[in-house]
Amino acid sequence: MPLSKRKRLRDFLYDQGVDGALRGLINEIGEASKYISYAIDTTSLGYSGSVNVYGEKQLALDVLSDEIVSEKLGMCGIVKNMASEEQENINSAFLSEPGEYSVCFDPLDGSSLVDVNLAVGTIVSIYPGKQLVRPGREQVAALYVLYGPRTTMVVGLPSGVHEFSLDAVGSYTLSRPDIKMKDVGNIYSPGGSRNQYLPAHKDFIDSLLADNYKLRYSGGFVPDFNQVLMKGGGLFTYPALKNAPNGKLRLMFECNAMAFIVEVAGGAASNGKQRILDIEPESIEMRSPIYIGSKKEVARAEKMLAEQVSSD
Repeated sequence: MPLSKRKRLRDFLYDQGVDGALRGLINEIGEASKYISYAIDTTSLGYSGSVNVYGEKQLALDVLSDEIVSEKLGMCGIVKNMASEEQENINSAFLSEPGEYSVCFDPLDGSSLVDVNLAVGTIVSIYPGKQLVRPGREQVAALYVLYGPRTTMVVGLPSGVHEFSLDAVGSYTLSRPDIKMKDVGNIYSPGGSRNQYLPAHKDFIDSLLADNYKLRYSGGFVPDFNQVLMKGGGLFTYPALKNAPNGKLRLMFECNAMAFIVEVAGGAASNGKQRILDIEPESIEMRSPIYIGSKKEVARAEKMLAEQVSSD
C-alpha cells in the first residue's frame, strides 16, 4: 500500500471506536517511542553507574528510555498510576487531575543487545482505573514497540492486533491489520541455558527438534516474540530453570502484555500450568515462566510438563 494511503495510528484507533482517552494514551506512548528510537541511534552504550530494583546494572539507554516514557505518561493527563521495570515503586501521575488508566511498562526490554546492534523493544500494559497489581486478563490494551531495521508498533485491542510502522515523516501508519496466529507453527525460540533446563522442559524442546522445528532465537523477548507473531505460528519460551524456578521474565512488565496480544491474535500463553492472563500477581516484581505462541505448541508444553509431574 502506498505510504500516502496508509491510515495513521490516531485515525485507525478512532475508526475502531477506541475511547478517546485510550487513543490519546496509545499515541503518547507512540510519541515516546520515537524519542527512544532516536536515543538508540545516538546515545552512549555504556553503563549509567546505577542499578535497577532487581540489582541489575542499568545502561545509559535504560535510564534515558525510562525517563522518556515516564515523562510522557506523567504529563499527558490520562494516567492515574504507572510502574516501570526500572523503578522500585508504583508512581502516581504527577498532575493535579490524573486520568482514567494505569500503565505497566518495560521501557527498553533487551537493552543489553544494543551494543551488538540487535533489535530491542518497549513493552506496555494498560489497565482501567488505579489498581496495577492485578491479573493480565483485566488489561484493556497492550502494545510493544520493536526497534529493528524498521521501528514498528504492535497494538493489541480486544477487537484485534495491528502493526504500525514509523514512516519517514515520523508518523505511525498501519502496515499489517488484524494479525492472526495459526494453531501450529514451525519455529521456536528457547530462552535460558540448556544445562539449567528441568527434565520435562528439556524433553519438550527435544520433541520440537525431533519434529524439525526451526531455531530462531536472538535473546530478546520483543524481537523473538514478534517473529513468532508475524510468521503466524510457533513458540517462544523462557521456562522455569534449576537456578531460576520462577523463570526470568516479569509477569506485570513483560508476560501479561504479550499474552494479551497473542490471545487476541488467536494464540495462547501459559506458565506451563495455567493461562498467563489468569495468574494472580503476588507483587509488581513477580516473575513467571512463559510458553507463548500457537495454541498447539502451548498445549503440548503443558501436557508434557504435567506428565512429568504425574510420573514423579
